[in-house]
Amino acid sequence: GRHEVWSWKTASKESLCLMWQKVKVQLMLSMSFLTALFWYCRRLYSFLAQLLKRWSNYLQRQLIRNLSVLPEVDLLGYSAREWKGETKQAKQMREAYEELFRSCHIKYLRQVRRDNYSVIRAVLFQIFSQGIPFPSWMKERDILKLPEKLLYSQGCNWIQQYSFGPERYTGPNAFGKLRKCMEALKTNWAEISATRDHEERGSMCNTLFSDESKEYKLYEAIKFIMLYEVVEAYEQIKSRDKPVHNLFSLLFARDSSSDPLSFMMNHLNSIGDSICLDQVELFLLGYLLEVKIRVYRLHRFNTEEFQVKYPAEYRREWNEIALLTEDDRYYHIPLFRT
Repeated sequence: GRHEVWSWKTASKESLCLMWQKVKVQLMLSMSFLTALFWYCRRLYSFLAQLLKRWSNYLQRQLIRNLSVLPEVDLLGYSAREWKGETKQAKQMREAYEELFRSCHIKYLRQVRRDNYSVIRAVLFQIFSQGIPFPSWMKERDILKLPEKLLYSQGCNWIQQYSFGPERYTGPNAFGKLRKCMEALKTNWAEISATRDHEERGSMCNTLFSDESKEYKLYEAIKFIMLYEVVEAYEQIKSRDKPVHNLFSLLFARDSSSDPLSFMMNHLNSIGDSICLDQVELFLLGYLLEVKIRVYRLHRFNTEEFQVKYPAEYRREWNEIALLTEDDRYYHIPLFRT
């Protein structure tokens, strides 16, 4: 009997040992598999993270390369890079930048693409990035109907000669193109101004102002609004219906813009192509958009024309935006820090 009990215990022990050996092998295989899987997943995660980072950097480089309004840079650093040397002009420009830094609390600037839309781009970018709403007159009227009203109600068939900046386009399709420009302006302005979060609004602006086809529509819409208001003022002057702003008298006093047609042919059609806005048109731009445009004209440093406001007469409730120019042709956006 004792022999049988000992044999049973021995058999049980050997069976358990054999079973454990098998389980141990399985556990070791499973652990090896899990270790290999973990290592593979870790490598895959690292690879995907690197791939995502590279793709993100590529997109960011593409966005920055296409941006027509670049990220902010240090004001004095920009001045030192752009105006090296000891010429009279370089010294004057550096002094002007130092004055902006010291007295006007301008610490940074955003460079704006140097083309013939420069000033309209700088103004509109600030209106959008600050979330400035539509001007009061634009809230009361549907700007989408302005091309139709000008063509049909006021009989201005000559708008078929309207040119779209670098695209020297004229013809019967001008009306349809103008309406698309007005739609782009109204849609983007409404959407961006309704965005309360500053960072989100900035991201929307960067996306919009990195797409040439979209942003050019905005500028052409602004140009057409300028033309429409000039036509309205001209009709009021002829009918003596009601007084118009003094800036229209200045505009019509020029031989090159004595009436709306000559204003379009000699000025508006070339804006974006071969010329920028001049001083009178800057007055008109601020008046129509109901913003006070403060311009720092660095080439007029140490004169009364160093700081100029467009228009000179404005309402207290109008928002203020600022521009910086070295030559009255290309404009940048100054950024204030206290």
